[in-house]
Amino acid sequence: YGLGAIAMTGGSFSRPVYSASWPSGEFGAMGLEGAVHLGFKKELEAVKTEGEREILFNKLLNAMYERGKATEAASFLEIDAVIDPADTRKVIIQALGKKQ
Repeated sequence: YGLGAIAMTGGSFSRPVYSASWPSGEFGAMGLEGAVHLGFKKELEAVKTEGEREILFNKLLNAMYERGKATEAASFLEIDAVIDPADTRKVIIQALGKKQ
């Protein structure tokens, strides 16, 4: 999340050598729970009961998780590929331009 993602792409999503994620990868500006609390603070505070507030929070959180999936990041060209974890070594070697 956040600056960690930027650091892992060499300081920029604009010019990384290669960026890939496993299918379980998650992307976002910050932890998604915190992002929902901060980004939807007014909406959450406007809900009258704690139970309804929790339902809304979970709905918003689930939507953030869907948008933060590795496959979504790849579809918006934020990363180059979503790879099978078993192929990690091969992909790193290829990305570095070395022969196997």
